[in-house]
Amino acid sequence: MEEKEKLILDFMSEESYVPMKAKEIASILCVPKTEYSTFSELLKKLEEEYKIQKNRKSKYSLIDSNRYITGIFRANEKGFGFVKVQGREDEIYISKNHTKNALNGDTVLIEIVESEKESGHSLEGRIIKILTRDKDTVVGVFVNSRNYGFVVPDDRRLGTDIFISKKNFGKARNDSKVLVKITKYPENGKNAEGEVIEVLGGINEAGVDMLSLIKDYKLPYEFPEAVVEEAKSYKEEDIEKDIKGRLDLRNKEIFTIDGEDAKDLDDAVNVKKLENGNYELGVHIADVSHYVKEGSKLDKEAIVRGTSIYMLDRVIPMLPRELSNGICSLNQKKDRLTLSVIMEINNEGQVISSEIKKSVINVTRRMSYNEIATILKYVNNEKNEEEIKNANEAKEKIRKLEKDLKLLKECKPYFEHFKQMEELAKILKQRREKQGSLNLDIPETKIVLDKDGFAIDVKKYELTFANEIIEQFMLTANETVAETFYWLEAPFIYRVHEEPDEDKVLELNKFLYNFGYKIKGSKENIHPKSFAEVLEDIKGKEEERVISTLILRTLKVARYESENKGHFGIASKYYCHFTSPIRRYPDLFIHRVISKYLSDNYNVKEEILEKYNEQSANYANQSSEREKVAQKVERDSIDIKKAEFMQDKIGEEFPGIVSSITSFGMFVELESTVEGLIRFENLGDEYFMYDENRKTLTGEKTKTTYKIGDKVKIRVIHADKITRQIDFEIVPQKDQVILG
Repeated sequence: MEEKEKLILDFMSEESYVPMKAKEIASILCVPKTEYSTFSELLKKLEEEYKIQKNRKSKYSLIDSNRYITGIFRANEKGFGFVKVQGREDEIYISKNHTKNALNGDTVLIEIVESEKESGHSLEGRIIKILTRDKDTVVGVFVNSRNYGFVVPDDRRLGTDIFISKKNFGKARNDSKVLVKITKYPENGKNAEGEVIEVLGGINEAGVDMLSLIKDYKLPYEFPEAVVEEAKSYKEEDIEKDIKGRLDLRNKEIFTIDGEDAKDLDDAVNVKKLENGNYELGVHIADVSHYVKEGSKLDKEAIVRGTSIYMLDRVIPMLPRELSNGICSLNQKKDRLTLSVIMEINNEGQVISSEIKKSVINVTRRMSYNEIATILKYVNNEKNEEEIKNANEAKEKIRKLEKDLKLLKECKPYFEHFKQMEELAKILKQRREKQGSLNLDIPETKIVLDKDGFAIDVKKYELTFANEIIEQFMLTANETVAETFYWLEAPFIYRVHEEPDEDKVLELNKFLYNFGYKIKGSKENIHPKSFAEVLEDIKGKEEERVISTLILRTLKVARYESENKGHFGIASKYYCHFTSPIRRYPDLFIHRVISKYLSDNYNVKEEILEKYNEQSANYANQSSEREKVAQKVERDSIDIKKAEFMQDKIGEEFPGIVSSITSFGMFVELESTVEGLIRFENLGDEYFMYDENRKTLTGEKTKTTYKIGDKVKIRVIHADKITRQIDFEIVPQKDQVILG
């Protein structure tokens, strides 16, 4: 049947095709009279699926792709929504009356019904068919109403509560978090129906919030037993037999530098100043592809997962812990198999030569970012040993200084090594800045949890130059590998970040005009340096945070592709992800390709190249999709904990900065990175007018104006960890308490 459908669609796709009646098409396609009835049914089926259309004269043609469009429905709590179409920047507006009971995330077929002039939206449509449902299970709060119950979904955009008949309660109790299977989707104004298939726990029970995310996104929390067994089959003692033919770097001083809590250590580095004044940089990455063989159970599971997902109090790893935290992790004083990129870099930060080798290393010492920062501060005479010894202050500070002194004593033999790392990182950073790499200084959030996983503090994640050292070294290795294999015309997965759309840059410039800035460049040639210059100009100014965020929103989202298209954000012609094969599948696939080229002395057979070419395209798409899911989960987990932290701050006042202005209110960000919404009704006793071009709100009576970047004082009035919403109200200046 599929072959016959394809035959009809291909025939109608020909340039010479003109609309024809069914009998005419059947005649040309030589359909036997005995099969004509089946043929007519097939045309009807294709018409019902909106693949073809029939005009008033009963003549068939392909569907008008400008009128009928497929996309993903993104619902709004108020009932309307938008459809995101692949390849289109603008989303298509769907009014409340035209959603056809579609739920958030459903794949739908829409018909364009109005133009921009008629509706005020760029495009408006109506949903005419729900092609696939995004969800068949939903996480929410169970509410018992005696003879029946219903579940209020955590995702309020879903657009429907789910009715539960008494026989389908399961073990659910009032106000418990549950997982519901949808048995009937909403239609004709009626709610969806379902049955409780799992009780996750009480709404305030420890860990239930993160478990709810896992269930909602259907994350593969546990590994199949066969996958774990395959991971366990690799033993430490087997490493010795695998060393043959590898570059032996076990006598080198090599270090891992990571966060203090990191367990999957997949990169290590070393730096040496050469006699000619250049630097030798070694970046050594765990040779995960040695263990995760193509087509193995481990490999198939890794493809499905695509990436590790970090959820504050837990990690959902791409590979079992037996590998990710064990034999693949570059643990201190352990022999480990690696792929090494060894580069000679001059004083301008240019890589003048490089080689990629299969190697074996033994990490000299595991270092944390904070430890490297402490050592560099001491080495650069910002803190001397005498100060540490003579400190006579609070006990906590003394303990910290004693810990620092112990660290300095243990690491004294490596001081010169760390100093050279710092020197080289500064050179690389300076070169990158000259090229126009964008330094978006947007602080990350650090959530502090208690032993039960409840948020007890929210603050900015403090970065040191030690973080910058690793960032610069990894960027350089990624670029070097990408350029090498680009010129080899090898099958590969690149990290692609294309230049922003012209319309978005124009919109950004309208806003920047208010601050006296502008993204320079012609329509045809927008260079990252134009953005970098603005970012440099705003450094240290009040508007820095807001403008950096708006620039980030203007830029396109980076993704994986099998074709190299450069990376706008880091102003690089060649870029890939090579340095994290434990937690990202594209890196693992790249390692497999590189290993094949190395083992075959760069003379890989054509059939292997064809296979890798096909895989690179498939894995790039799959990994990009899994990355989107991971980012949503990680963002949601942070938002949940921010709301949880603010739940007992109701009534408290905080200074903040206006971070965004919309048609329904303004968002304010606090110093801690917590962001909340001030709705119009909480702005004061007057009507506020929204200026879309200037992104301002102006009071009708007082002419009080709020713009992005303004400092304000707010009062917390609502916080809900289930909906992840935080609401503020403005504190009028006359009510503000001046603290002396």
